[in-house]
Amino acid sequence: MKIDFSKYSDGLVPVIIQDSRTAKVLMLGFMNEEALAKTQEIRKVTFFSRSKQRLWTKGEESGNFLLLESIAVDCDQDTLLVKAKPVGPVCHTGADTCFNETNKPAFLQVLSDTIRNRFEDRSDKSYTSGLFDRGINKVAQKVGEEAVELVIEAKDNDDDRFLNEASDLLFHYMVLLRAKGFSIDDVLHVLETRHK
Repeated sequence: MKIDFSKYSDGLVPVIIQDSRTAKVLMLGFMNEEALAKTQEIRKVTFFSRSKQRLWTKGEESGNFLLLESIAVDCDQDTLLVKAKPVGPVCHTGADTCFNETNKPAFLQVLSDTIRNRFEDRSDKSYTSGLFDRGINKVAQKVGEEAVELVIEAKDNDDDRFLNEASDLLFHYMVLLRAKGFSIDDVLHVLETRHK
């Protein structure tokens, strides 16, 4: 991979960051040769901050890292496309992207993170924490109940009730995944490997 860092007088090239799973454009930053080398070494996206005039690893303060998946260079060899897995919100405003795009699949990640938090912190007396406290058998039983309710609603013509039951099933399924030590990401990974 050859990159023309000399094209611009400051030695920086623009870097487009894309979510490796959803293909959403997350942010734009700049890298010099040193930032690129550090990104490749630590597998966390590192920029050259023009305001701080130093290397800056995204997430170094917030913990919202961008985990490197791949790097591609454009046809002019002066712009990079970095595909990364975001760990938390990308924008400093708390949004998933710096472009204020809505990303419905990203809500699954938000929901997954909330379920994980309820699993880890049982002091929160939420419905979800209560499910975990009841044990794996009760969580699995709840998934079964919700699946049956969805099947029943599928046979009728009430779209609102059907969608509500589908939502209940998905939520409880995600709770069951967490109770078993997994997340929706693990399931998506399996589906991605099956997709041709």
